[in-house]
Amino acid sequence: MLELHCHTTHSDGTLTPPQLVDAAAVAGVEILAITDHDTMSGWEEATAAARTYNIEIVPGLELSTVHSNRSMHILGFYPNRERLETPLQSRLAGRHRRAQQMLDKLAELGYPVELANLNGSMAPGRPHIATALVRAGYVQSPQEAFERWLGDDKPAYVQYEKFSAVEGIQLLRQCQAVPVWAHPFLFRGGDVEAILPELVAAGLLGIEVYHPSHTPSQSRKLEALCQRYGLLMTGGSDYHGPSKQDDRHSGLNQLHLPTALLPPLQQAAQQLQSQN
Repeated sequence: MLELHCHTTHSDGTLTPPQLVDAAAVAGVEILAITDHDTMSGWEEATAAARTYNIEIVPGLELSTVHSNRSMHILGFYPNRERLETPLQSRLAGRHRRAQQMLDKLAELGYPVELANLNGSMAPGRPHIATALVRAGYVQSPQEAFERWLGDDKPAYVQYEKFSAVEGIQLLRQCQAVPVWAHPFLFRGGDVEAILPELVAAGLLGIEVYHPSHTPSQSRKLEALCQRYGLLMTGGSDYHGPSKQDDRHSGLNQLHLPTALLPPLQQAAQQLQSQN
């Protein structure tokens, strides 16, 4: 089985890279992508831990971009790390600035919190702040924090710094990474079919067809779009760690995706490497 979308404590996941690998092994995962938000810092730990289980680690990340003033995430697989490291530092710095702005808003609202155990290589996000609010006793759950303050258009929400999806796709291509649109039907800035041509023109090479938030009919529609535009199909559980709630996002390897999805992705990466 294959997982091409997973997060660790290096961004907004709750498991360290070795813990994620352990969980993947228990779940029967044979191929595991590390796709933390705007950082590549968890790869080495995951790769070292994976040797124990003979699990193949796919190096990746989930790039935070904006399209039509709405958040759009672009997965990048097999990037040239040396090329991507420097431009990614500016994305990480933007995440830190955004987090601080949300903390400032919360303090103005009367709910001061601090983010603990974060360093320069880790990508802070709203889940970190939600956890801090729970720890401070202001709310009972991260979900409540999002509903009251952190969700889109809520009082403490701050938009990502302007970095367009087109720019993100082009950056990934320049760094030899295979760009894939993550969970398209979670995007709130327009119709998937209408938006896709612009992303393809920018260099998009794939779509995350299989995701827990997608209905079977949505996945079939994405399969058809991939055929129409000659795009790769990927998928994953978007795993952030074990959940106390029984919801669709709680299970690692819940989609039971075949490893046959990987070779086309690898071939695309090799073609990019040979072109640059």
